[in-house]
Amino acid sequence: MIIILVPVTGVLILIGALAYYIRRTKNKKKDTEYKAKNSKSKANLMTEAGDFDNNAPNLMVYRFSDIEVATNRFSFENKLGEGGYGPVYKGVLSDGREIAVKKLSKTSTQGFEEFKNEVMLTAKLQHVNLVRVLGFCIEREEHMLVYEFMPNKSLDYYLYDPMKRYMLDWEKRVEIIEGVTQGLLYLQEYSRLKIIHRDLKASNILLDEEMKPKISDFGMARIFSKDEVEANTHRIVGTYGYVPPEYVKKGLYSIKSDVYSFGVLLLQIISGRKTACLYGLHENLSLLEFAYGLWIQEKGMEFMDPTLDDTNSSCTLLKCMQIALLCVQENANDRPTMLEVSSMLRNETTPMANP
Repeated sequence: MIIILVPVTGVLILIGALAYYIRRTKNKKKDTEYKAKNSKSKANLMTEAGDFDNNAPNLMVYRFSDIEVATNRFSFENKLGEGGYGPVYKGVLSDGREIAVKKLSKTSTQGFEEFKNEVMLTAKLQHVNLVRVLGFCIEREEHMLVYEFMPNKSLDYYLYDPMKRYMLDWEKRVEIIEGVTQGLLYLQEYSRLKIIHRDLKASNILLDEEMKPKISDFGMARIFSKDEVEANTHRIVGTYGYVPPEYVKKGLYSIKSDVYSFGVLLLQIISGRKTACLYGLHENLSLLEFAYGLWIQEKGMEFMDPTLDDTNSSCTLLKCMQIALLCVQENANDRPTMLEVSSMLRNETTPMANP
């Protein structure tokens, strides 16, 4: 018995030692891979931050710890909303300034390229009707944008709410229309760059403490050279109801793409209606079809938001409706430029075609 047990015991000890050695080797390999990956990740983040710092010298580079404190550790109470990019939080910096922090989600439908695009673009843009980006944070594998805080949220917050829309009388809506017009005009004509926004919509029009509009979210924007007319893409971005037919069918986009989106937005401001719903007697018409049908029947006032007082606004409302319908024409060449839109809005003598 003793002779048999000794070899068996020896074999078991040998197997145990071998298993321990293999497990230890695997753990060391995993640890080495983790350290290498972590080191590479940190190196990439440092490179990215340095690259941004060089290309966006006007922007502040924030520390993660400062933003974490400002947003109360990204608490639910500080959360303003969430989009394709990720959650947005309100924050208060140590100097008392209020900020909005847009944090790239790990499962974001938009990615690092959109983040980088927005940082690089907004660093070069400055206009009263564009949301100002204060800086960014790239740390702990987090990507965050820091904006000036807009206390009155976005335009859609008011337009589609049965009670809050009363806060937007016609005079206020005209101011918003003119502000968005000037913001787009700057992007297309007067900035150092020629910018196509590609995602203009009510939720991307933010309102400051005086309810003045500011265009936001430049993650999908593209730069055109001054002599460039149009470009095409196989990746269709934007929001359903706001994108023009040539973009949906052929992937073509130009400054006239933003003109189309502006026209849709203008129809929404006039009517308080959403693009996602169907309208008309049989509820089978899109917002654009419904508006055009009323226009050709000379019933444009029926398109107006019923919460508005039409006593003094009928003339300017119909004028805005006409401009909107010109902007959403199917053929991009038939749409006016934002320069022409601005002239039509401001000058009574500017000739206007029939849509």
